[in-house]
Amino acid sequence: MGIRKKSNKNPPVLSHEFVIQNHADIVSCVAMLFLLGLMFEITSKIAVLFITVQYNVTVTANGKCKNILHGLKDVATVFFYMLVAIIMHAIIQEYILDKINRKMHFSKTKHSKFNESGQLSAFYLFSCAWGASILVSEHILSNPVSLWEGYPHTLMPFQMKFYYICQLGHWLHAIPELYFQKIKKEDMPRQLVYISLYLVHIVGAYILNLNRLGLVLLVLHYFVELLFHVSRIIYFSNEERQTGVWAVLFVLARLLTLSLSVLTVGFGLAGAEQQGLNLSEGNFNVLFVRVTVLAAICTTQAFMMWKFINFQLRRWREHAQTVSLKKKSVSAKGKSKKGGGAFGSEHINLPQDMINNYL
Repeated sequence: MGIRKKSNKNPPVLSHEFVIQNHADIVSCVAMLFLLGLMFEITSKIAVLFITVQYNVTVTANGKCKNILHGLKDVATVFFYMLVAIIMHAIIQEYILDKINRKMHFSKTKHSKFNESGQLSAFYLFSCAWGASILVSEHILSNPVSLWEGYPHTLMPFQMKFYYICQLGHWLHAIPELYFQKIKKEDMPRQLVYISLYLVHIVGAYILNLNRLGLVLLVLHYFVELLFHVSRIIYFSNEERQTGVWAVLFVLARLLTLSLSVLTVGFGLAGAEQQGLNLSEGNFNVLFVRVTVLAAICTTQAFMMWKFINFQLRRWREHAQTVSLKKKSVSAKGKSKKGGGAFGSEHINLPQDMINNYL
């Protein structure tokens, strides 16, 4: 995220700088219009469409309120919570990250990376804790068979559906934030790639009724990403503090993701009773869909491992170069001291260019 320089001059209304400086206030006004719509009978039906989770049904078997998985009305709900995500992003940036940046005096590069890690750490912490509570309350961790048993999972608890709505809203808000935060053009492709990967996988799990598997994989992935960004923040505050725990967990998370995906999609759904494509029932349990899902997951995990290996190799090369330069400087200083000792206590003045060339 770029550095936003505050200026005393007021930019022209509706100019690019005006929108960037006041985007949180503008979005807050738009969100407030939807909330005010609840107060009037004429607009309440439209406002409810954006604010509340749609397709509520009550299951009479256990009396618990559940929701039909997806529908076109969910697009309006995702849009509203995308606005909420933009507002929360601005609050965290202004009241937490900007204050820390002013105290730490980071460079431009560290400033940008610190803002990115700070925002993502807050999101990953919240999403990981929320997702883990859903997994525990729905007994998914204690009963792994539920990942594929009873598919298609067209009904799910309110918390799970609201979780997916908020996830989609957050990753959609990241796209306009590229403009609001003045992201550099060279950083745009990297940002768009991982935003697109999140959206494709979350939407895929949401539409294909693989919500339980998607929730488990999201919590697992978010936990490792949380450790990475927290360790990066610690490194920015003190470069001597480095930890490699997240690197080990990253590799283990990739292996566990592949194992759960193959177990659920490759074996569990392949042996399920309900086979075939039935859009009305939300059943996508056919060979083509299963192969496509596994191919997408495997390709993504391979891409992440490739990026991870390149990242580690680059760090090792940089570390090796730093160590070699330190050794050369120490040996050069030692030779210069020995050479100076042969002349006794006489002080010899050499030109500064000769000293620099020697060292």
